Amino acid sequence: MALSDADVQKQIKHMMAFIEQEASEKAEEIEAKAEEEFNIEKGRLVQTQRLKIMEYYAKKDKQIDQHKKIQMSNLLNQARLKVLKTRDDMISDLLSEARQRLSEIAKDPERYAVLLEGLIMQGFYQLLEPKVTIRCRQQDVSMVQAAVDKDIPVYKEMVKSNIVVRIDEQRFLSSDISGGVELYNDNGKIKVSNTLESRLELIAHQMMPEIRVELFGVNPNRRFLD
Repeated sequence: MALSDADVQKQIKHMMAFIEQEASEKAEEIEAKAEEEFNIEKGRLVQTQRLKIMEYYAKKDKQIDQHKKIQMSNLLNQARLKVLKTRDDMISDLLSEARQRLSEIAKDPERYAVLLEGLIMQGFYQLLEPKVTIRCRQQDVSMVQAAVDKDIPVYKEMVKSNIVVRIDEQRFLSSDISGGVELYNDNGKIKVSNTLESRLELIAHQMMPEIRVELFGVNPNRRFLD
């Protein structure tokens, strides 16, 4: 039985409605899937960027922390160097004052005479030579000769050996020094410096650990004294 035009039109409309519905559902499905994929990709990008930002600021924080540590270390080193310089300046001032006071010793004849005897005798024992030459300041020649005259008998008695002593009156020690003597063996190759300045330097070097403790206290970071 043949379909009428109305029936044909009706079926065509029905098919078109079905196709439109299918197309609409497919479009919605595609749109939903696209939106889902978009949201997934957006989330991935957001997470990636968030991680990059976190990594960036973590790196910045680490750099800032490292910079602070370097600054603190530099400040501590500067402070330590400043303290060390201040201490060295104090010790230098102390030694400078001691050198200035050395000149006062020679101004006391009795005290200086006894000191010369000790310095010369010590030089004799250090050299242990049969012939000794002594150099002194020009103004000390008579006092040095008197000290030699006292020391020789004592030295001979102690070492059971003779000694000949000559005062060098051709080359005197500088009048700028505070006093004392230099002793030489016969050929002048061995020297014992017993000027007041050299004795002060020697004592200062030997007693430097004690001087530092007396001035600044015990250093907790130092296990042994110098």
